[in-house]
Amino acid sequence: MPQSLMNEIVPEIQWNIPPIVKLSDPLFEKNDVELSMLRLDKIHPIVSGNKIFKLLYFLQEAEKSADRSIVTFGGAYSNHLAATAFACKELKIKSVGIVRGEKPKVLSATLLFCLQNEMKLEFISRSSYSKKNEDFFLKDLQNRYNDPVVIPEGGFSVKGMKGASLIAEYFNDKNFTHVCLPVGTATTFAGLVNGNKTKTEILGFSVLKNFNDLEKRFDELDVRVNKKYSLIGDYHFGGYAKRTHELISFMQNFHEQYKIALDFVYTAKMMFGVFDLVHKNYFPAGSKILCIHTGGLQGNSSLESD
Repeated sequence: MPQSLMNEIVPEIQWNIPPIVKLSDPLFEKNDVELSMLRLDKIHPIVSGNKIFKLLYFLQEAEKSADRSIVTFGGAYSNHLAATAFACKELKIKSVGIVRGEKPKVLSATLLFCLQNEMKLEFISRSSYSKKNEDFFLKDLQNRYNDPVVIPEGGFSVKGMKGASLIAEYFNDKNFTHVCLPVGTATTFAGLVNGNKTKTEILGFSVLKNFNDLEKRFDELDVRVNKKYSLIGDYHFGGYAKRTHELISFMQNFHEQYKIALDFVYTAKMMFGVFDLVHKNYFPAGSKILCIHTGGLQGNSSLESD
């Protein structure tokens, strides 16, 4: 299991073994499918879900670097920024978050959390942010922040994918026919496709509207596509961090039935999609489905102000 590697790279943080829990519903019985959930949100109360996996090898690099610092990117609701801030504080690594958009009058709960965990926030315009992967932009960052370890947005990189591929170890010895997960940058999606050692089909549920460059992203990450996978783009609810009353109602009903909290940015959209596809007989009879809870529950705090 990945726990031993996580303890080796980040011994300062206590990691829990995430359980796989079976979910029951008359809908599943009617359609002859089994549904389980990998509770990556239980790995740690703060750095939960898939985020720490994508960060692992960057944290390892930063600990060995001369300046022990990390610079990374994200928006106002970025689980990636929150996880990076906390992990860096625990490891005594300096962290900087380059935030998309001008500084708002009222910071989101996510950004406040980052500040509380000693992350320096630098707000830049959306036009400047769109150039974050260009050489001149990265060279400027290296000069201004004394040659830090730079983590791409959402950990999108071969190094981030390598870390995310460790998640597959939780299901490679199981007999699931489908493994489902929400997709943002596609780093974790790529990692699971790359790390899948079974005949399981990996189903990604896009939380972005018009997510149409998956092949390009897989090429950039050098994914060895020798396993079956599909990207489903019908359950984004308007786009990244967008939500509707229907989605929030589903989250509330899900929590009431299973006592499991979902976040509106990622996992709620995936689970809504999975339930809808079961209802539409997308999954063949006898399917055994595993849904990955990718954490990120801190993002729900923004709902309190709505």
